[in-house]
Amino acid sequence: MLIKCLLILSILIQTVATVYALRLVRTTKYNSVWILFIVGFSLLSVERLVQLLIATGQYVPRWWFAYLGIVISICLSIGVMYAHKLFKYIDRLNRQRTLLNKRILTAVLRTEEKARSRFSKELHDGLGPLLSSAKMSLTALSRDEHSAEQREIIENTTYVIDEAIRSLREISNNLSPHVLNDFGLARGVQHFIDRSVAMHDVKIRFTTNLRSERYDSDIEVILYRVICELINNSLKHAACKSINLSLSQNGPELSLDYSDDGRGFNPQAMMDCGMGLSNISSRINSLGGTFDISSSKGKGMRAAIRINTAQESAPKPRRRRRR
Repeated sequence: MLIKCLLILSILIQTVATVYALRLVRTTKYNSVWILFIVGFSLLSVERLVQLLIATGQYVPRWWFAYLGIVISICLSIGVMYAHKLFKYIDRLNRQRTLLNKRILTAVLRTEEKARSRFSKELHDGLGPLLSSAKMSLTALSRDEHSAEQREIIENTTYVIDEAIRSLREISNNLSPHVLNDFGLARGVQHFIDRSVAMHDVKIRFTTNLRSERYDSDIEVILYRVICELINNSLKHAACKSINLSLSQNGPELSLDYSDDGRGFNPQAMMDCGMGLSNISSRINSLGGTFDISSSKGKGMRAAIRINTAQESAPKPRRRRRR
């Protein structure tokens, strides 16, 4: 009696499973693997029904029972074989999707840098000469005799134009750093650090074994932007007193190690809220690199970036731009 009850229970369970599997056929877009598994489950239910008939004393030809087992085995075996191919196909699709996302992100970053460079050139070559001409006109005007009030107006106007020219150069350089384009990553980073130290009360220690090495433009621009983002975050939000930055080439690997003694934060929370850290991570991923960050409240933060330059392109010399 117990065997009959168990057989009835197994028939019910397999029948329910088969019904749910049939409801998912359209979702799977009538995939042959899924259909083979449905046929296998259905035949298993039939096999349990045959066993129940045998248990109740009904006559069932043994050859029929044997053929049923063979058909079930064939369906499930072929289903497993096709499932293996399906998993490989899904894995290949995931790799292609990852590669496509990387190419899209790289194209976006390149377009962004081209726009920055164009805006920088238009500001430098368009507005710069106009301000210089205005200053020259004021300088010529100041040679004539004027009252004290007029001289003060001319001096104030000249000062304002000088500040405008200085701000224009700074904006142009931030949009497209000329030192980076002309002299490479190490000099570009050092130039940015010098300007940051001049404007903030902070000590930045920068060590590197790079000299005049040049890399693919994507590597140089993205690493430069990442370093600027890290330093700006430390200056604006961490209230730190010192920053340590190390940039080194070890074989084919370009390593960046960064740390500050600021107030610290929760890295996962910052990643989830879509702030600068997620942007940094996306930029590094576009180069096929790794970005690891650790921080806790009151203990500052540390970041480590590793990029295999051999995967992008070998270091190559560049011609300096003529100004």
